Order: sequence, then C-alpha cells, then structure tokens
Amino acid sequence: MKIVLASNNAKKLAELTEILAPYGYNLVPQGSLSIPEADEPHCTFVENALTKARHAARLSGLPALADDSGLCVTALGGAPGVQSARYAGEPRSDARNNAKLLDALSTTTDRRAHYTAVIVFLRHADDPQPIIAEGEWHGQLLDGPRGAGGFGYDPLFLVPELGLTAAEIAAAEKHRRSHRGQALRQLTVRLAAL
Repeated sequence: MKIVLASNNAKKLAELTEILAPYGYNLVPQGSLSIPEADEPHCTFVENALTKARHAARLSGLPALADDSGLCVTALGGAPGVQSARYAGEPRSDARNNAKLLDALSTTTDRRAHYTAVIVFLRHADDPQPIIAEGEWHGQLLDGPRGAGGFGYDPLFLVPELGLTAAEIAAAEKHRRSHRGQALRQLTVRLAAL
C-alpha cells in the first residue's frame, strides 16, 4: 500500500520505513510530492498528528500517515512536549535542543522523562474514523550525551533496565522498545483488520 508520510524529517522517514517495511507498506515522503509541511498549532500530540495527516492526504489524494512525537520531562511539567523538535527555536537543531534541555534541568535532580508518539492513519483527507495509535517509552535523562545512534534527545535518554541510552541501543532493539515502535505495532494490527 502506498502511503504519504506527513513529514520531511529524513531520520523519521528512515525509522518508520524500516519498521513498516516487513508489512508491505510503501511510505512516500510528502516532500517528494511537493507538499509543504503543515502548521502544528495545537498543544497536544494527537491534534497535531491529525492536522498533518489531513493536510498530506488532501494534497496528495493518497492515504496518509502522520507521527507527532516528543519528549515529556516530569520536572518541566511535560516540556518540551509538542515543541520537542523546536525547543531551542529555529532553525531546528538536535544539539541546541539538547543543550537547552540540560540547562533547564540544571537545578533539579528529578530526571524522569518519557517519549510519546501518536501515529495517525487516514484512508483519505475526510476520513471520519482515523486510526490513532499511541506509545510511551519511559526512562531518565543523563547530564550529558552518550552514543552516536538515533536522533533528537536519544543521546540523553537512558533506558535504566539496559543501562544504555537510546543512542547506544541497536536499531532493532530500539524499534522493539521505543514509543514509535509500540505505536506502529498497534497501527499495523489495526490496519490488518481493515
């Protein structure tokens, strides 16, 4: 099945493609169809994911998949949350986002955090019954980065039961444990039932 991915994030495309490939889904990034990114004006992951999926489906005429995900830090009241990719402002920068996060946490010992992913699938732009799948991945934040894999906040996100950061875990293990992997597994089960 050909599906437009409502994202221009190359790392996210690679991760989603790798996870969905065994199920026979062919993701086409919206940028390859000259579809600009949608605005993400909402304060929740689910509203932003729905907005992005409807935008991509409407402009492509294809089924659409959108992911809105981010890091929620307990000591920061859930921030950076939906602003995770733009936490340090524009232009987007993982390094600047990580530096801002570490600075924000410099006065607290509470390092609890979790990644959240909401994935929305629409059969068409006006689909009245979108498929919505969610996942959470709990861990804690380190005082400095470790590992060269992953992206975003992965070098700071420690998975306590492994003693490794998300940037140190092999890709297959990350997909099995991660918020996005959890949500995609839910999604594939629901898609198979259509």
